[in-house]
Amino acid sequence: MRKFFRFLLALAGIFIGFGVAFYVNMALNHFGINLIPRYQDIVLYILFALIFGTIIFLMSSGIIKHAYSLLEWVETRLGEMPISDIVAGSIGFIIGLLIAYLISYPISRLELPWVSIILTIGLYVFFGYIGVSTAVKRREELASFSLFRRFGREKAYKEDQAPASVPKVLDTSVIIDGRIFDICQTGFIEGPLIIPSFVLRELRHIADSSDTLKRNRGRRGLDILNRIQKELDIEVKTFEKDFEDIAEVDIKLLKLGQLLGAKVITNDYNLNKVAEFQGVSVLNINELANAVKPVVLPGEELVVQVIKEGKEMGQGIAYLDDGTMIVVDGGKKHVGDTIDVIVTSVLQTAAGRMIFAKPKSIERIVS
Repeated sequence: MRKFFRFLLALAGIFIGFGVAFYVNMALNHFGINLIPRYQDIVLYILFALIFGTIIFLMSSGIIKHAYSLLEWVETRLGEMPISDIVAGSIGFIIGLLIAYLISYPISRLELPWVSIILTIGLYVFFGYIGVSTAVKRREELASFSLFRRFGREKAYKEDQAPASVPKVLDTSVIIDGRIFDICQTGFIEGPLIIPSFVLRELRHIADSSDTLKRNRGRRGLDILNRIQKELDIEVKTFEKDFEDIAEVDIKLLKLGQLLGAKVITNDYNLNKVAEFQGVSVLNINELANAVKPVVLPGEELVVQVIKEGKEMGQGIAYLDDGTMIVVDGGKKHVGDTIDVIVTSVLQTAAGRMIFAKPKSIERIVS
């Protein structure tokens, strides 16, 4: 299909070359310039056709790429607009074109062809825009007409419903992590989930790695995606477009988030910072995990089992059920025992939460 479009563009370039050759030939004849006797017309047509056909053919890849981007942008924006706005805007656009036609008709009869063409194009653009803008801004008044009542009711009904969910783009790290499946299963994250093609390629590359650990992580990620699609009632879409001019996957994710107006789900702290700088919304799984951990305040009593010695002298290390580390001052002698401790302070870091405590008494509680 891409080759077919490139052929059509090259053909259009040839026709443009014919048109340019026609006007150049007219200018040469007008001034009595005859560069090639007898064959000047044919040579000009062939020369300009080859030049413009070749130029357009060489530019065709970029033209097709930007055309696809424009179509996707238009499709995304139209998908976000209410049907009443689309109908009102379309009718306003048609009315604007009709007004432009009536005004431009006498202008088209001017003896200055280039002036009439420029004025006509300007009138069509101006009145087309005015028609769309006026119709959309006054759609409530248009809704009073019987033709638009149906659309007005439909819009009111949709506004009473819950707003459409924002798309969520999944990062490679969060797919491999696996917790995204459990979060989606609880219903706290709504679809659609967007799986970019470049993320799938990265997952397949990891799954085919010669390193056993990386290979297992890649296969786990692919299994998680299959489970989300098969076991959960959530919409999953694949985004096929790739940003070939961008090398890093993280930057591609942020670019896709900007393009779709989506949020990026990740557990990469550095990606969070870059996304914040670029104005892209991010849902961080690690931040969510920290947010739902039980709140512990200084002075509270806990029952913990001291697992091992700490880094500092006399310290012992324990853990809560959610994995939060507790540093017990003076807990080294209680390693292997379950004891009562009193929370002295809580430290929240980017890596997670850390609790400092001290034994309530020297008596041991056998678990």
